[in-house]
Amino acid sequence: MNVKDRVAIVTGSGQGIGEGIAKTLAEAGAKVVVNDLVPEKVDQVVAELVAAGLDAVGHAADVATAAGAEGLVAAALEAYGRVDILVNNVGMARDGWLAKMSEEDWDLVLQVNLKSQFLTCRAVAPHMMEQKSGRIVNISSRAWLGGPGQANYAASKGAVISLTRTLALEMARYGITANCIAPALVDTPLFRGLKEEVQERLVKTIPARRIGTPEDIGNAVVFLAADESSYVTGQTLYVCGGRSLGAG
Repeated sequence: MNVKDRVAIVTGSGQGIGEGIAKTLAEAGAKVVVNDLVPEKVDQVVAELVAAGLDAVGHAADVATAAGAEGLVAAALEAYGRVDILVNNVGMARDGWLAKMSEEDWDLVLQVNLKSQFLTCRAVAPHMMEQKSGRIVNISSRAWLGGPGQANYAASKGAVISLTRTLALEMARYGITANCIAPALVDTPLFRGLKEEVQERLVKTIPARRIGTPEDIGNAVVFLAADESSYVTGQTLYVCGGRSLGAG
């Protein structure tokens, strides 16, 4: 899968899935712009990539704001002169039953999970359109199918899929593809923070009987970002060990 020397922005790549995506892209030859809200996390990931002989720079910003999204794209252009790949990974959860969910928790999850993707796509689109090429990979979730206590999260991730399909239709004439990845359970600090018995119960809901890794998601991103996937657009790729096939 050819992404060598492509410039890739990965939002929310200071830890977890985003960090795995950034590392996988860099190892595949891409020049990676690491982004997170916390500068120390950005610096740490960039330092690790550079120490491994990979090409990376960092930019801390809140991409759920227009200024943050536009500043990130500007930083990538300043560092490398172009943007070839945008991976929208930043996200959060504030779970709760609908009858007790506050407007603040609803608004915050939609702002971070959905509006951030709109803002970064809007910021990068003119540059990709001008260069007549680009890959947009939005991270959704298997949770878009719905789940108790996740009205805000499921709604945001379902909207990401709708946004991506619309982007694909608008951008195809410019040689730009837009696709989604929908992970399920992934081995991240958040998952490891759960009680051991909860982890074991959740793993049993996965037909593959193992939890995913950030690298599993990263490999899927590399495929959708590569030259070889130029005829794939508007699609949602489940990377979930089969969990999307049932209601578990």
